[in-house]
Amino acid sequence: MNALAAAHAHLAKAQEFLQAAELEHRQGLDNATTSNAVLSGINSKDAICLKLSGRTTRSDDHAAAVGELAATGTQGRFLAQTLKRLLAKKTKSQYQDHSVAGSEARRAIEQATKLYNAAQQIVTS
Repeated sequence: MNALAAAHAHLAKAQEFLQAAELEHRQGLDNATTSNAVLSGINSKDAICLKLSGRTTRSDDHAAAVGELAATGTQGRFLAQTLKRLLAKKTKSQYQDHSVAGSEARRAIEQATKLYNAAQQIVTS
């Protein structure tokens, strides 16, 4: 699969995870909401990187993911802080014994939406 086709595939996954997050949020499933919002954001990052640089890395290193996005240029640098804030919610939503609050879940959706909208614009332009 070439980079553009892969970017479109990641964009589709980002949309799917974002839609799942929105459904879960309406049901009060705050940890699942946040977890899916994070997955959406990661796929949006991958789509952006593939479109702008022709590559993306597969790593669990969140700092590297933020840096990779920032390295794609002005648009990536602008979005990198949003990705950083979204990724910070991953551990709490997936691994810790404390749950994510509803307001945190809503914010995660907002951050994932910002990344998805940017990815959609970048990939389809």
